[in-house]
Amino acid sequence: MMRLNKTRFTRALLAASVFAGVPLAQAAPAASPAVVAPSVAALPDFADIVDRTGPGVVNIRTTERVRGNAQAQGGMDDPEMQEFFRRFFGIPIPRQQQPGTPRGGNGKQGQQEEVPRGVGSGFIISGDGFILTNAHVVEGASEVYVTLTDKREFKARIVGSDTRTDVAVLKIDGSNLPRLTMGDSDKIRAGEWVLAIGSPFGLENTVTAGIVSAKARDTGDYLPLIQTDVAVNPGNSGGPLINLKGEVIGINSQIYSRSGGFMGISFAVPIDEALRVADQLKASGRVTRGRIGVQIGEVTKDVAESLGLARAQGALVQRVEPGGPAEKGGLEAGDIILKFNGTAIERPSDLPRMVGATKPGAKATVSVWRKGSARDVSLTVVELEADKPAKPAEEKKAKPDNAPNALGLIVSDLSDAQKKELKTDSGVLVESATGAAAAAGIRPGDVVQRLNEVDIADAKQFNQLVSKLDSKKRAAVLVRRGDSSQFVPLRPNGGN
Repeated sequence: MMRLNKTRFTRALLAASVFAGVPLAQAAPAASPAVVAPSVAALPDFADIVDRTGPGVVNIRTTERVRGNAQAQGGMDDPEMQEFFRRFFGIPIPRQQQPGTPRGGNGKQGQQEEVPRGVGSGFIISGDGFILTNAHVVEGASEVYVTLTDKREFKARIVGSDTRTDVAVLKIDGSNLPRLTMGDSDKIRAGEWVLAIGSPFGLENTVTAGIVSAKARDTGDYLPLIQTDVAVNPGNSGGPLINLKGEVIGINSQIYSRSGGFMGISFAVPIDEALRVADQLKASGRVTRGRIGVQIGEVTKDVAESLGLARAQGALVQRVEPGGPAEKGGLEAGDIILKFNGTAIERPSDLPRMVGATKPGAKATVSVWRKGSARDVSLTVVELEADKPAKPAEEKKAKPDNAPNALGLIVSDLSDAQKKELKTDSGVLVESATGAAAAAGIRPGDVVQRLNEVDIADAKQFNQLVSKLDSKKRAAVLVRRGDSSQFVPLRPNGGN
């Protein structure tokens, strides 16, 4: 009789118990415990959040007064269609007259009638009737009507609107109105669940959900928007973006679309920014922003490396406004602004937001990188006014008398008249650009102001500096065109 090895028998028994569906614990009590699979979190249930927040979300419809018969043909005066074309295609829909109707409508001279203009959403932020929405929802409206979920309708007053942030504040007469709780948009994280409530295409109190795709998407000078994949369509504009706590973290404002419809990318105004704007609108009906009078650009990795910066950060000063706060404080084209009032500038878009949030008349300290070292510049912030178009200096031509240098440039000295016109004491005029310089976009008429950390006095000095450059390293050439200056990284002799 064959004897079974005890170890082999035990293993065989365990294997048999597994295939037979017998739990291992019963077949072999001494075996190691099985690995437990990690639990999977259940999808959130938004029902309770909607019950709590829904009553504070309102439908907004706007009208305007026009002369004559403004009834449209083919439904083109439908408020949802008006909103659709105005917001996502940027064009108004012309109102059509009925055939045979003369201008002036029914013939009564000067008579006006109220016609639908657009639809949108909003939400109540105080029990006494203050409402937040988008500026584009109420822009150009003669009358604004607000409808609550209980079907009460109010005629609203526009307290103020700010097109730069697309925020508007409305006021209706009421008390103990259902209001929403404000959250902290600085604390949101990419990947967290959010929902939107609004009136897409006039369908009131429609709820859509998704996640935060990105926290601070740069789409404007003064506004880092929240990007989500929440379905947002015409009529959703001005409605709240709500987190799982039932708090408002943004105002649904716009979408990215090639067709005019939702394509999976929508943007919301961070509620922290919106409330700061709303406070100013409630106090004075307008928003006051600061400015320092500079035109800025990006600091690329190559430029940072050429100038001795540890990493690409800050805002490159391309132009300093003559007579502006920056010029009076000593800022120069070619400076890299690293900090504003002690706060680091990580990317160029940070600067206008910080400056814009500074009260006009306040003193500010700007930390800049200039010619290989950091220094502080003190200046006074003034109020932002309408942008003035830069007037480019007329390009002057002179007879070249040099061969292209290692950067591919032929330059000449600036005349006294040119220096006076350009308001500069240094620089050389580009007569010809070939090779790497031409490929980088430098062209005749540009002015080279600085090479790395050295100001350029004349053509002779510039060519001598170029001849000493290391062909293995890129050089930062500060080039002025018109009123703007930009660092162009170039490697001598056309290196890559």
